[in-house]
Amino acid sequence: MNNKAGKADNKTSLPGGLSKKIFNAAIHLIWPASCINCRQPVDSDILCSRCFGELTFLSHGQYCRRCGRDGSAYGQVGGCCPVCQGEDIIFDAIARGGLYAGALRRLILSFKNGATELESTLGFMLNSALEGSGFLAEVEYFVPVPLHWTRRLMRGFNHSLVLTGHLGASQAAISTDLVRIRRTKMQAMMPTAAGRAKNVAGAFALRRGHKLSGKKVCLVDDIKTTGATLNECAKTLKQAGVSKVYAVVSAVAGQDNR
Repeated sequence: MNNKAGKADNKTSLPGGLSKKIFNAAIHLIWPASCINCRQPVDSDILCSRCFGELTFLSHGQYCRRCGRDGSAYGQVGGCCPVCQGEDIIFDAIARGGLYAGALRRLILSFKNGATELESTLGFMLNSALEGSGFLAEVEYFVPVPLHWTRRLMRGFNHSLVLTGHLGASQAAISTDLVRIRRTKMQAMMPTAAGRAKNVAGAFALRRGHKLSGKKVCLVDDIKTTGATLNECAKTLKQAGVSKVYAVVSAVAGQDNR
């Protein structure tokens, strides 16, 4: 009986005895496959060749491990690129999936606006960035950048927390003890770096009884522009006794933004 059951399990049970290949072909005739990013028709892959090419281009290239901006290691002095020399950066290092432009920008915006089917693609990029960061082995906790509860309620999910769930390259635990205690304006509405820093000043806190004191943690977010949000989170964590704060983001924007 067990052998018969095993044989039955090896067969594909589909309507009318269709093979899986024929069934899939029929499905695509009725509902043609499309690129998850630009919605253009594709044969089989989840991304069209144009979007895949853009992502490949945007996710390659050297960048400053202090601020995340484009820059060759040969052009850095003391571990800093020319742009971030003199900047007050509180987190200890950063890894990025790519540049916030083109296909990657569209992916991130669509994901934040509810296209949660994109989380695996963005999560894979984030995980790859983390693996090449040089600090992965040190990370004891991943800390997603929190949303204010009102914004999370409106969106239905915290995109940073969702992406954190795809970081399978480490045995580090996930901590949600960092919370946003003040509703702030959208950072995209702030035209200057100073305005962004002021907007998030004092906006974060750690829950009582947290276990992060003395630990090395990695903040997780979707976009880094001026770094004001990551800086404020890192400041809050270090004031609570965290020994080191790293960051990993899907993309870095504002290449010339000080």
